[in-house]
Amino acid sequence: MKSSVIIFPGSNCDRDMDVALKKFGFKNQMVWHNEPEIPKSDLIVLPGGFSYGDYLRCGSIAGKSKIINSLIDFVKSGRLVLGICNGFQILTETGLLPGVLQRNKNLEFICKNVFIKINNNSNSFFNNIKKNVLKLHIAHNEGNYFCSNDELKTIEDNNQIAITYCNSEGLSNEENNPNGAIKNIAGVLNKEKNVLGMMPHPERMIDKYLSGDDGSIFFENILGNFK
Repeated sequence: MKSSVIIFPGSNCDRDMDVALKKFGFKNQMVWHNEPEIPKSDLIVLPGGFSYGDYLRCGSIAGKSKIINSLIDFVKSGRLVLGICNGFQILTETGLLPGVLQRNKNLEFICKNVFIKINNNSNSFFNNIKKNVLKLHIAHNEGNYFCSNDELKTIEDNNQIAITYCNSEGLSNEENNPNGAIKNIAGVLNKEKNVLGMMPHPERMIDKYLSGDDGSIFFENILGNFK
């Protein structure tokens, strides 16, 4: 399967994502944001980082990059797009995902491991996944997911809440909400379920000897759902 990682000025998790995708069997290529077209791919990834230094809003300038029109066409074709952290922020800025990512409730940068619960596995990202609760890593200043009451009802009705922050047993409440996100939301899907944005970094958890390997389960599952 072919994947492409789109690099923006300020991306800093693009190489980590490249390593992860290749480790689990994707034929990955790196694509500069100023390219007019996305190469033939089965999966597009928008990596974490601080595109354009987050000088306006996180992801807002990247959302105007030349390649975004091609990305929108890619999404309309039904193929998969994954946005991690800053990539999630870019997807909300382009309107490909609902809601916004605000400053963390404590107004501080958070960098730690968290547990997330998979709420919807009826999609190519989580279908057939081995575990319902994963331990992943977060590193963000603006991960506080927010949307209006009407938007929240819509994404709940359409089962678009992909993952929520929880404890090791899968319980989601205020105590295990690291950033103040509404309903403990850590990741959402679009209505068609082919676009996923998530704040946790699975690419940082692919080796049990270095950090943990629950991210491996995530990538292996995506690849398996292509076969």
